[in-house]
Amino acid sequence: MNYRTLGRTGLRVSEIGYGAWGIGKSGWIGASDDESLQALNRAIELGLNVIDTALAYGEGHSERLVGQAVRAHKQPIYVATKIPPKNGKWPAPSGISSNEAFPADYVISSTEQSLRNLGLETIDVQQFHVWSDEWVGQGDWLDAVQKLKDQGKIRYFGVSINDHQPNNAIRLIETGVVDTVQVIYNIFDQSPEDGLLQACEKHNVGVIVRVALDEGGLTGRITPETAFDAGDFRSRYFQGDRKQEVYDRVQRIAADLAISTDEMAETALRYVLSSPAVSTVIPGMRTVGNVERNMKVGDGKGLSPEKLSKLKAHRWDRNFYQG
Repeated sequence: MNYRTLGRTGLRVSEIGYGAWGIGKSGWIGASDDESLQALNRAIELGLNVIDTALAYGEGHSERLVGQAVRAHKQPIYVATKIPPKNGKWPAPSGISSNEAFPADYVISSTEQSLRNLGLETIDVQQFHVWSDEWVGQGDWLDAVQKLKDQGKIRYFGVSINDHQPNNAIRLIETGVVDTVQVIYNIFDQSPEDGLLQACEKHNVGVIVRVALDEGGLTGRITPETAFDAGDFRSRYFQGDRKQEVYDRVQRIAADLAISTDEMAETALRYVLSSPAVSTVIPGMRTVGNVERNMKVGDGKGLSPEKLSKLKAHRWDRNFYQG
């Protein structure tokens, strides 16, 4: 496993991290707790040392599973979690006050709840689960963040940027108060390359990449005939003609790079890791098999300049989370 520095935090994190949205009974893919714990433990055995979860995932169930796994190992495992907006607005809409989403007392109480769920004394990276750059210099959320740092309850502060809105955190980055950002970045959504990644490099902000596999679209396993289990949000994400659109585009990528669709997931992860601004990528990994396949990609090897150049042409600006 290759390790990178998570921006100004100085933490050395594994190139492949663990996205814990879908694990256990808290998730949307039907994984059992035992299956999820086996996958988490196997990832740690293979060198993974950063796990991203959230208070909103299964109302704390994901955090409890993550804490159980982390406490079972002696080596340092860095935990990043997230505070949901108090007003329940996902993503953060324009015109909403920061005091509606992240008032100081709520930031503190949510963090304390996450610490109880995790069974840990300190959260390595505490993040806001949504963000709007309108909140820079507004409200009392920053006072709460500093208090939590001073008390040793959190080490670093980050934000999870709204879906497909990478430039909606650049003002925050420029203030110097944020240590990390989490952002959607993949072969289709290359928009972080338009300014966010450069800002993060300039200000030494760590970058955590989510949805590198486009919710499965870039694994090569989504076909027009793919059916999802009841309750799986991907039935909405890939609604209508979207499965056909994704399938056709993946076929074109495979043909352009002269690879098989079985190589798509690895290619997608390596595309993200080819950016020096990226600290870690956090795919969701439901099974031990998923873990073992993805962990092999965290070897420090990038894509060739020729393949990277070809992949730039496959940018696809759209938002499947809407509609």
